[in-house]
Amino acid sequence: MIDTEVLDYGLGEADDDDFDETVEVDDAQLPDNRYMDRELSWLAFNQRVLELAEDPSLPVLERANFLAIFASNLDEFFMVRVAGLKRRIVTGLAVPTNVGRAPQDVLADISEDAHALQLRHARAWADLVQPALADAGIEVVRWDELGDDDRQNLYDYFQAQVFPVLMPLAVDPAHPFPYISGLSLNLAIRIRNAKTGRQEFARLKVPPMLPRFVEVPRSNASGASGRSRYLPLEQLIANHLGDLFPGMEILEHHTFRLTRNEDVAIEEDETENLIQALEAELLRRRFGPPIRLEVTEEMDDVTLDLLINELEVTEQEVYRLPGPLDLRGLFDLSRIDRPELHYPAHVPVTAAAFQPAEQNGRADFFSAIRKSDVLVHHPYESFTTSVVAFLEQAARDPHVLAIKQTLYRTSGDSPIVQALIDAAERGKQVLALVEVKARFDEAANIVWARKLEKAGVHVVYGLVGLKTHCKLLHVIREEDGMLRSYSHIGTGNYNPKTSRLYEDFGLFTADEQVGRDLTRLFNELSGYAIEKKFKRLLVAPLHLRKGLLRLIDKECRNALDGKPAHIRIKVNSMVDEQIIDALYRASAAGVRVDVWVRGICSLKVGLDGVGDNITVRSILGRYLEHSRIFAFANDGDPQVYIGSADMMHRNLDRRVEALVRVVAPAHVKELVDLFDVAMSDETSSWHLEPAGDWVRHHVSETGTPLVDLQERTMTQIQRRRRARAVR
Repeated sequence: MIDTEVLDYGLGEADDDDFDETVEVDDAQLPDNRYMDRELSWLAFNQRVLELAEDPSLPVLERANFLAIFASNLDEFFMVRVAGLKRRIVTGLAVPTNVGRAPQDVLADISEDAHALQLRHARAWADLVQPALADAGIEVVRWDELGDDDRQNLYDYFQAQVFPVLMPLAVDPAHPFPYISGLSLNLAIRIRNAKTGRQEFARLKVPPMLPRFVEVPRSNASGASGRSRYLPLEQLIANHLGDLFPGMEILEHHTFRLTRNEDVAIEEDETENLIQALEAELLRRRFGPPIRLEVTEEMDDVTLDLLINELEVTEQEVYRLPGPLDLRGLFDLSRIDRPELHYPAHVPVTAAAFQPAEQNGRADFFSAIRKSDVLVHHPYESFTTSVVAFLEQAARDPHVLAIKQTLYRTSGDSPIVQALIDAAERGKQVLALVEVKARFDEAANIVWARKLEKAGVHVVYGLVGLKTHCKLLHVIREEDGMLRSYSHIGTGNYNPKTSRLYEDFGLFTADEQVGRDLTRLFNELSGYAIEKKFKRLLVAPLHLRKGLLRLIDKECRNALDGKPAHIRIKVNSMVDEQIIDALYRASAAGVRVDVWVRGICSLKVGLDGVGDNITVRSILGRYLEHSRIFAFANDGDPQVYIGSADMMHRNLDRRVEALVRVVAPAHVKELVDLFDVAMSDETSSWHLEPAGDWVRHHVSETGTPLVDLQERTMTQIQRRRRARAVR
């Protein structure tokens, strides 16, 4: 349900006459089993990530990176999705899922799949990636594989760098069981007092600020040159416990790791200060209830029983795994400087429209955007020489009067933040709408939001009950006594760091209609305006779903009238039941429906009578597919939108999202052509099968590798730039 007070803001409501009557469809024709469970679908997505780590054709350090991504993804899944499901069950607020099953049954399925995936993840490291790294000269070794010289060198490192920061915590009548922080790696240690014979328990946290894998110093007696060896930090500590417990007998020591509920819930309507409430909630997050306990498979029953009892976890929540635990540490190894073990280097090119007129000169962004809309495709085309450079020019330009921007996730040292500060210090009106509720970035966002405020930037935090997720930048410039708008609407965050890894689109335009739309939208976000009319934008929470349903409905009518009809949708997640049902109706009407989804997909294919014309593909690779594209054939006059919204309840009902219509024929063709390649059987991708399985297709029947979409796009854009440079 949506709070009616939120609806009063009126974001994105269109004129009543913008809507036709919908096609009459009997909902009874739609089967009850038409949705896949979103949580299990997410686990299937993470399995696809794992399959990349298992692929021997990929560079081995990239495979290690995918193992780390899998581990990090799964942590967040437990901290948020599993935690939320358990909380709803405990509080009695749980309702049947969209597949009609009880939440307790879904939780059991999640546990079964997650246990299997974590074991497969551990085996992928031990049996596939670790040996491949060793073959390449990067060894992760055990303590018992080291010689005396190596052990002495590591002991010297332990004494100098590790021992001083260790904090063993005893558990006895005078020392209650210590708090175990979420995602920390720990040693559970059982010791015997040599004098009394009494057994004790201690917990030792592996310091998170130290390197997860300690490089073994090279010595004359160890190995050939050019080979690097690494020892997991917990093994170094475990083999020197005598220094921490002198005079005690070490009986057992095992690593374990706890995951806690770290979702944040704020009753915004009941607080006067969002920042203070959020800071308090972040403090509470540290003490959320446990939801997963990972232990090494050799942990003895006495130690395990003690942990289960003290942490109050169930047997279902215990994950016995081969060591090492917490393979997020492979992020560090994956950054080893061995270019031949990584993807070939790729340097983003500057978009042709933003090329400097003269060598070593600066591009004139305002002139370029006035000539025509500019569509930029990251990371193939540079974020730094487009979005960042445009904002920096706007901050310097004496004719720029105002800058307005939404910020969902960015980095504290971001040139985006600095440009806004520079603009404010030059006397320009600057508005930054900072979404401090962006999950897991809340603390960082609070820090740089206050930094912006101190510099004179007008900082607002959006609307009560809604997250502001849209990616908007609006610049007002005085030209010949008139005000002109320059706008940027993107699919990705204004974050220079992630822009090098995330695939996204951004549209620059001087179109006055878009400028008027953004003026109205920013007025709603920062004030109390209730303007409801947008012409080139579809805006959530009120109109975006309605607008897409209208466009889908029009394709249905065209198909029934014998006209060409085609729907193409690219999103990160496809969950919303109203959108899914509309796509089923479109398929039943004869519309070809192509869905390109990275992660969760509750839509099914092959359902008799309603899913016959639906194709679903997923592409994962060196870049994270992040853009959202919506294309409708529209009887030969394609309507194509890009923007920030996924097809999820939170995006369509509880967030401010914006899609912008792309109108330049060349841009429409670029987006449609990209879609056609992605959906081609000649392109490497995962195919969603009628049974709900995702099957990877990356080689042809003759064993030839299929087209890598990202490599192809990279090559095409570089070739296009060279061709324009020659002209």
